[in-house]
Order: sequence, then structure tokens, then C-alpha cells
Amino acid sequence: MAAAQAGTSKVNVGRVAFTSLAASSIEWYDFFIYGTAAALVFPKLFFPGSGFAQIASYSTFAVGFIARPVGGVIFGHFGDRVGRKRALVTALMIMGLATTGIGLLPGYAVIGPLAPILLVLLRFAQGLAVGGQWGGAALLAIENAPKHKRGFYGSFTQLGVPVGLVLGNLIFLAMGGSVAPEAFAAWGWRIPFLMSMLLVGLGLYVQLKLEDTADYQAMQAQEADAQAKAVKALAAEKAVSLDKARAILRAEKTSPILQVLAKHPKEILLAAGSFVAANGTFYLMITYAIGYATKVVHLDRTTVLWAVVLGSVLAAPSLLILSALSDRFGRRGIFLIGALACGLWAFPFFSLLNAGSFPLLVLAIFVGGVANDCMYGPQAALMTELFSTEFRYSGASLGYQIGAIFGGGFAPIIAEALYTQYKTSMPISIYWAALCAVSFLSIVILGETYKREHRVAEKAAA
Repeated sequence: MAAAQAGTSKVNVGRVAFTSLAASSIEWYDFFIYGTAAALVFPKLFFPGSGFAQIASYSTFAVGFIARPVGGVIFGHFGDRVGRKRALVTALMIMGLATTGIGLLPGYAVIGPLAPILLVLLRFAQGLAVGGQWGGAALLAIENAPKHKRGFYGSFTQLGVPVGLVLGNLIFLAMGGSVAPEAFAAWGWRIPFLMSMLLVGLGLYVQLKLEDTADYQAMQAQEADAQAKAVKALAAEKAVSLDKARAILRAEKTSPILQVLAKHPKEILLAAGSFVAANGTFYLMITYAIGYATKVVHLDRTTVLWAVVLGSVLAAPSLLILSALSDRFGRRGIFLIGALACGLWAFPFFSLLNAGSFPLLVLAIFVGGVANDCMYGPQAALMTELFSTEFRYSGASLGYQIGAIFGGGFAPIIAEALYTQYKTSMPISIYWAALCAVSFLSIVILGETYKREHRVAEKAAA
């Protein structure tokens, strides 16, 4: 533990937090512009003539969520074995290339059925990348943070979500306002996707300028010492060379994913359950609500996007404030207040949208965003505090990304299907409230985490 603390004191935590914010913001920008395009552009471009074009488009959006746990597994193993920084850099590169590929993809009219197939593959790559990115960015900040400020510094990774959302909507607004509707549908929507090449530059910066986290370096030092002793003992016991003993131990070493699944299955499931509300209600507010407000309430697309931008900007500071409060009063209480408030807000939310008023639309997004931030702000610290260093990337990523599938991944599809079936928003509000109930119960069972020791290794905490 001393090694970890010593490492932390030499780290510029502010720079690390800002880098984590930048990586998260641009990564989520890439992920979110797909959601906006799926609501506004992709139905006609990739699924023309289909009676279920909107649902088909939202289904490709969900593919990214299905891929996220796969990315969590792959990058979790990679990040626990070879370092947080290298895993994060790889995820940033994959996201940048996949999003650029979507921006260059021809539509159905040009290459036929191959267009939606390639769209799904590129969306899957986006999901893999964001599944790996979150763990890397979160641990980069939290494992370098002072123990009493994990929630606050971890929230910089979470802040990347509203920042990425605002950036994505602003660029869509800029393109929609500067070109004719026909030009926007033909090529204007592509510009936001092509701008994602900025991730490549950020990935190079992280690779060249930042060290790996203090906790991870301390664990490596501890493991290297233990490994050297184990190699010598095994070589003497079996009368083999040191290289042979080292190869035997390497073959016997268990994957971090398998370790965390064997030791903490309950924590992974409860972590996933705690996340379904924050993730699901967020995508109902910022993805499904765009399509609902334009197609059901018949509001102008620009009006709706501006409402999402303003509501998100107004709510964003609460994420940092509530996360800092969780460092003082605990994650659990803040989270439970958010789950309850967000569940109750499910019913007035659509009433405000149905009013067709811009100020009321902003109010709906703002209040919903603050309630959501009570859950999402402390989420990074809460999940990382559940697992020890040697498999923290794997455990936290699995919990987060499994929750994302059952939360946000299917939320727009389910909401669209419910409205198609019942022609009213009430079933959607009930579904929204049910998500919050799942997360409320998960946190009640999971208990408090903020006073748990930030362990360097499982055996050190035993």
C-alpha cells in the first residue's frame, strides 16, 4: 500500500483527470452521434422502404450495447494484465477508426444490403471500444486519486458523457443549420463522424505523456517480487531451470476475468443492476425522446436538439457536485435518492414533452439529468471500490457494460415498441420507473462502498 501512496503523490492528478475527461468526452461523442443519426438519418439512408425503419435503426444502435460487455471482457483482461494505459489507448484508436468508417459508409441506394451489414459491424466495433474505454479512463483517474476524493475524480470520466452528448448535438445543429436538408441527409451528417479522427491524436498523447496508474504500478512491483520468489521455490522443488519454472507458473496463471467471475459473481450482478437505471433512463431522455418529440409531438428537430443541449449543460455541474458529496456522505445514500427521484420523474417527463413547449422540454431534460447524475456521478467510484487491483479493470468493466445492455441498449427499442402498441407514453413511463426500481434494490443489497480499502491486491486485503 505504501507503494501505491508514494506513486500517487508524484502524479499530477488534475492533469490525469482532465485527460480522462477528454478521452471519455470524445469517445462518448462518437458513441452518441450514432444515436442522434439513428433517430434522424439512418432509417431512410440504410433501411429505405421498410415499415419498421425506425425500429431497425434503433436496433443497430443497440448492437453497440451488445458489444460493450465483449469489449469489457477483452479490454478488462488486457488492462489487468498489461496496464490501464495501453488498454485505453487501444480502445481510443478502435473507436476513432470505426466512427470514421461510418462517416465514409455508402447508403443502401449505393451498395444495397451490404450497407446495413457494414453499419452493424462498425457499430459493433464502436461498442467494443467503449466497452474497453470506460474502465481505462475511470481507473486512470480513480487509481491516481487521493482515497478521500475517488468519487470526485472518478466523476471526470462520467462527465465525459454530457460533454460528449453536447458536442455531438452541437455539431449536428451546426451542420443542420448550415446546409440544406437534402445536403444534410446526403453528406452533412457524415462530418461529425469524420471528426472522430481526433481520438487518434488523443491516443498518441496518452501513450507518450502519461504513466500507468499508481495502484497498477504498485501491484506490478508486488507481483514481480512474489513471482521471483515463487520461481526460485518451484525451480528448487522440481529441479528445473528458472526459465522452465517461470513458464510453468505462467501457464498456471488464471485470467483476471475468470478470477473476478469466480470470486465476485454477486458483486458483478449487483453492479450491473445498479447501472440499468442510470443508463436506461439517460438513453430514453437523449435518444428516444428526440425521435418521440419530432415524430409524435411534431416539434422541429433543431428545437429538440437545442433543448437536449441546454438541459444537459444545466445539469452537468450537478454530476461533479453530487460525486464530491458521495466522498463525504457515501455513495449509497446519494444513489438511492437519485433512483427514487428519477423513477418519479418518469411520469411528468413525457407530459412536459407532450406540451410542445421549448422551456418545458429543457426543464424535462434538466430535472431528469440531475436525478440521473445522483446515480451516474458516483458510479465509477462505486464500481471500482468493489474489486481489488489485480482484476479491477475486468470486474468494473463487466458490471458497467452488462448493466448497459439491459439498461440503455434496449431502452429506445422497447420504448418505440411500447408506443407503437399502446399509442401513449404511459407504458414507457412505467418501464422507466421499473428500471429505477431495479437499481434501487441493487444498491440496497450491495451496501456502502466508499469506506472500503482501495486494495492493491486481493491477498493483501485478506
